[in-house]
Amino acid sequence: MKKLMALLLAVLLAVSLFACKGAASTPAATDEATAEATSAPAPEETAATAEKKVYNVVSLVNGNLGDKSFFDSAESGLKTLQDAGRITYKTIEMGATDADQPKWQETLYEVAASGEYDLIICGTWQMPDYLKEVATEYPDQKFLIYDDASYVGVNQNVVNLTYRQNDMGYLIGVFAAAMTSETSVANINADKVVGFVGGEDSPVINDFLYGFLEGVKATDPEVKVDTRYVTNYYDTGVAKELALSMINDNNCDIIWGVAGQAGNGAAEAAFETKKAYFIGVDSDQELTLSSDLAAITLTSGLKNIGQSLIWFFDEWDAGRTYWGQEINLGLLQGGVGIVTDKNFAALVPQTVQDKVLAAQEAVQNGTIKVSTAIGDTTNGAVTLRDSMQP
Repeated sequence: MKKLMALLLAVLLAVSLFACKGAASTPAATDEATAEATSAPAPEETAATAEKKVYNVVSLVNGNLGDKSFFDSAESGLKTLQDAGRITYKTIEMGATDADQPKWQETLYEVAASGEYDLIICGTWQMPDYLKEVATEYPDQKFLIYDDASYVGVNQNVVNLTYRQNDMGYLIGVFAAAMTSETSVANINADKVVGFVGGEDSPVINDFLYGFLEGVKATDPEVKVDTRYVTNYYDTGVAKELALSMINDNNCDIIWGVAGQAGNGAAEAAFETKKAYFIGVDSDQELTLSSDLAAITLTSGLKNIGQSLIWFFDEWDAGRTYWGQEINLGLLQGGVGIVTDKNFAALVPQTVQDKVLAAQEAVQNGTIKVSTAIGDTTNGAVTLRDSMQP
């Protein structure tokens, strides 16, 4: 019996030692796994969890849908996200008249107070003052504003999406410089002069211009750029007079209007003289102008609001958040672009199309870095502008 007990004790001791050895190795394995997880990018750690969340979103339109511009673009992006099962959303059209404006802030307060939404979206330069007040009152509510350059670092619960209009400008500059040499195309003359009608001589408008000038110069340094400013964004008459002078005095045959509604006056001048073509801005202006003006609009530079919202949710799902920051989206993120169908595809020579698409790829992959007028203390845009005047 004593021998049997001794044998059992020996077995138990061996098992105990083995178990202790196994237990001692477990922390080492755990530590190694933790180290690998710690060294992996945080977005990858959270992506699997974040992708399962369906966000509840409200989009506040300080106007109405059907604008064929920013609001419709935002709506398209949100619908794409909802169709993919990534969000549920509601759009509230608040109207665009002066009488409607009190509703903008009232509606912001209502949706923030409801606590229903993971994200409240609004946009354009008219909304920041209303948003600042409401976002301050509701610091736990998340907000997104698009296309307003002034909303920087005001509230830590707001992300501000802006757009690299200089990237867009570069593509338009390549297009204009290449197109003005295509004298086989009707209304293109032998003089290498293109035009830029800006709203105001300001950093934002000159950011469009800076990219435009660099694109022109890189494509054909012989091309001159006639740059003029309306000094506002509504006076189509002044823009038309500026464009008529460009066309009649300097033989300008391609004009980019970057002046809001006023820029349409440059399209009118191009149509009436039958000597020039127009380029739109921000949205596809072939869809917004009258049929006559659309016919002489060869392309437009785009701010892709809808695509930028999709990008934002991609980032959020990946664990990358930007609350309290301005995110400047360029060609790489799909924030800006150029229209490449309709008149561009039908009327523009293939050689010009190829140059534009090559430039787009070069900007996207970083081969070409476009200068910006935003925060530029060297006055580079103005210096280049003056050097390229006809």
